[in-house]
Amino acid sequence: MLLLGPLVAGAVLACGGEGSGGGAGETVRVERRTFASTVTAIGSVQPQIGAEVRVGARVSGRVRRLVANIGDRVERGQLIAELETEDLDAIVAQRRAEAEAAESRRVALERRLHDQIAGTRAEVASREAMLRQAGEELTRQTSLMRERATSQAALEMAQQAHDVAAAQLEVARRALQVQEGGADDQRAEAASAAAAASAALRAAEVGRSFTRITAPISGVVASVATQEGETVAAGLNAPTFVTIVDLARLQVNAYVDEVDIGKVAVGQEAFFTVDAFPARDFTGRVTAIYPTATIQDNVVKYVVALEVQGDSTEVLRPEMTATVRIALESRSALAVPTRAIRRDGGQSIVFLRSGRTTEPRVVRLGWRDGPWVEVVEGLNEGDEILADPPAITGGN
Repeated sequence: MLLLGPLVAGAVLACGGEGSGGGAGETVRVERRTFASTVTAIGSVQPQIGAEVRVGARVSGRVRRLVANIGDRVERGQLIAELETEDLDAIVAQRRAEAEAAESRRVALERRLHDQIAGTRAEVASREAMLRQAGEELTRQTSLMRERATSQAALEMAQQAHDVAAAQLEVARRALQVQEGGADDQRAEAASAAAAASAALRAAEVGRSFTRITAPISGVVASVATQEGETVAAGLNAPTFVTIVDLARLQVNAYVDEVDIGKVAVGQEAFFTVDAFPARDFTGRVTAIYPTATIQDNVVKYVVALEVQGDSTEVLRPEMTATVRIALESRSALAVPTRAIRRDGGQSIVFLRSGRTTEPRVVRLGWRDGPWVEVVEGLNEGDEILADPPAITGGN
């Protein structure tokens, strides 16, 4: 429903004395305040998305220790519960032994390949030396042949020895090339096996770490669903241990009638009260308008999300009923508390304090909402009136 009402701060109060013309008591000064047209709705306080988390177990086991109780304040990363770890400890030990064995095999293979390649390289160096020697002998025999100081048979033997040394060197070099290529493959295979074993060990350690259940967010424990000694079975749905709510991240979900939803926009200022603290106004701001409607008592309504502003974590709790006023248009006007108004003969009366005297004053009223009402005529800014005058006998 669309209402007109004031957005006001607390009144300025003063103590008045007795006068000859009227009663005495607390006075309130007439002040200019900001009035606004509002959309009113009923809603409830709810945690923001991500502010309420159900903490569960990712592995099965028996609960060894549960350290969270309803109402406890927990910080992110704080221990909530522990499961038994004997079976997972055994798996971790097995995976660690497998990882160590794979690493040992990799190291031994590296040493063996190093020795083999070193031997083949030495063979290549030997064949290179033999080829140089055969080349020198061939050069010498060729020179002697020009001087006719050697025989043709000796020259042919030197040539043959050179060709054999070159062929043997080529064979040794090819063997080294094949050996180095095979060594790379063997190293990669051994490293892969060691990495797989290390990953299996890490997975086992991570699985064991799941036995320590910690708080994913900071907040207050709202419920506890598991007790010490119970056995939990983790499946598609993790068993819930506790529910944590961050009371610093609350919002109000207001159900706005379809007639008024067109007037509401993101960013508008809003005010709300809760039944637990009816005299306290809380402030908020429209952050979202849900696109889908809900039906309440055959009336179409839309959920409007309000961000709660200010420090209200000490008093607000989820599911509190909230009466919401979303501010639309605003104007400045004089305002007084509604309790300062008395009715007499169809007229609105206030009691004006002037010095030590009090006299009735007829006023014309305008917008009204809750404890405040606009004064259109009859008073000036700064006037002091009785805050709670006595009733007028025979008034309407």
